[in-house]
Amino acid sequence: MWTKFPKRYLIVTLTFISTCICYVERVGFSIAYTAAADAAGVSQSSKGTILSTFYYGYACSQVPGGWAAQRIGGRCVLLLSFVTWSLTYAFVPLDPNRVTMMVLARLLVGVAQGFMFPSIHSVLAQWVPPHERSRSVSLTTSGMYLGAAAGMLVVPSLVKLRSPQFVFLAEATLGTIWSVVWLNYASNPPPSELPKATTGTGFGEVLLLIKGGHEKIKAEDRDGQNSNRTENIPWKSIFGSLPIWAIVVNNFTFHYALYLMMNWLPTYFEQGLQLSLQDMGSYKMVPYLNMFIFSNIGGVIADHLITKRLLSVTATRKLLNTSGFIVASLALMALPIFRTSLGAVICSSLALGFLALGRAGFAVNHMDIAPKYAGIVMGVSNTAGTLAGIIGVDLTGKLLEAAKFAHSDLSNLESWRSVFMIPGVLCIFSSLGFLLFSTGERIF
Repeated sequence: MWTKFPKRYLIVTLTFISTCICYVERVGFSIAYTAAADAAGVSQSSKGTILSTFYYGYACSQVPGGWAAQRIGGRCVLLLSFVTWSLTYAFVPLDPNRVTMMVLARLLVGVAQGFMFPSIHSVLAQWVPPHERSRSVSLTTSGMYLGAAAGMLVVPSLVKLRSPQFVFLAEATLGTIWSVVWLNYASNPPPSELPKATTGTGFGEVLLLIKGGHEKIKAEDRDGQNSNRTENIPWKSIFGSLPIWAIVVNNFTFHYALYLMMNWLPTYFEQGLQLSLQDMGSYKMVPYLNMFIFSNIGGVIADHLITKRLLSVTATRKLLNTSGFIVASLALMALPIFRTSLGAVICSSLALGFLALGRAGFAVNHMDIAPKYAGIVMGVSNTAGTLAGIIGVDLTGKLLEAAKFAHSDLSNLESWRSVFMIPGVLCIFSSLGFLLFSTGERIF
C-alpha cells in the first residue's frame, strides 16, 4: 500500500506536523511563561519584552534561512532548525527572574525557528506541482493553528498538574521525535516526482507529462533543482517588485494580528474578561481550531477555482485575501465590545478564521510569482511578519501597562480598544494594497 502512496504527500504531511509542533511550542511558552511570570510578580511591560524577544531572533534568520535552503537544501535546513530549538528547551530552565538567560534562550529558539518556513517553502516548491500548491501550502500552514489549538487545550493543564518547566521538556521531546522521523523519511525528489506544471497562462493548468531525458533535464532546470544553487539570486529585482511587496505587507499584517492573539489572548481572557483558562475547558482552543478549518477551506477553494478555470490565479488570490482580511478586520475591532466568554470566543474565532482564509491569497503567492526562489521570497516576506511580532507584541505590553495605570486594572473596555483596533485597521489597508499590486503570473 505504501509503495502506491505518492512521496510528496508524505513530505507535505511531515511539514504539516512540523508547523503544528512549532506552534504548540509558541503557545506553550506564552502560557507557561505567563503563569511563571505572574507568580513572580513580573509587570505586563516586562512580560511583553520577553514574549517579543523570540521575534528578534526569528527576524534575523528569515533571509539567511531562505539563502541556506537555496544553497544547501530545505530538507537539511529544516532538520537543523528542529534539532537546535529542541535541544535549547531540553537544557534551559524556565525562571522569569533570570531575565538574561530567558532572553538568550528565546533569541536562540527564534533564530532556529526562523529557518523553518523558508526551508519548508523550498521543499514544497521542489515536491508539489502548481495545481496542488494551494491546498498543500494551506495544509502545511494550518498545522500552525492546530498546534496553537492543541497548546491552548493541553498546556494550561500541564502547568497546573505538573509545572511550567514540564512544558519545556514536553516540547523538546516532541521536537526530537519529529527530527528522527524527518531524518529517516525525508529526501530530495526523484525526477519522476518533480513538478511538471507552470502557470504561464494564469489558470495553473497541468501540462502533459514530459517524456525523454533531455526534456526532464529542462524541467528540472526550469523548476530550479539544478541551477538554483549556482545562479546568482536577483536581489535587486526581488526587492523592487511591487507584487512581492504586496505579499510582504500582507504577511506583516497577518502576523501582527496572529502574534497579538497568540501572546495576549490568554491575558485578555484572564484579566480582561476575568475568566480562568483552566475553567474555560475546550472553548479556549476554538479560535485556533477555526483557523485550522478555514485555512484548509481556503486552499481547497483556491485550487478548485484555478483548476476548473473559474477564475485566474490572480483573481483567486485577490478574492480570498480581500474577503478574509476585511471580515477579520471587522471582527478584531468588535472583539473588545463582547464581555462574555461566548461572545469573545465567537468574535476571536471569526477574526482568526478569516485571517487564515486570507492566507490562501497572499501566502501561496510566493510560489505563483517566483517558484524558483520560493525559499528566498518566503524569507523576505516572513521577515516582515516577524517584525510585526516584535512591534505588535511589545507595543501591546506597553499599551496595556499604560491602560492599567489609567484604569487601575485591565478589565475595562477602554484598556483593550486600541490593542485590537490597530490590527483591524492594518487589515483594511494591506488588503487594498494586495488588490492593487498583486499578480498570480510568474515574474521570476
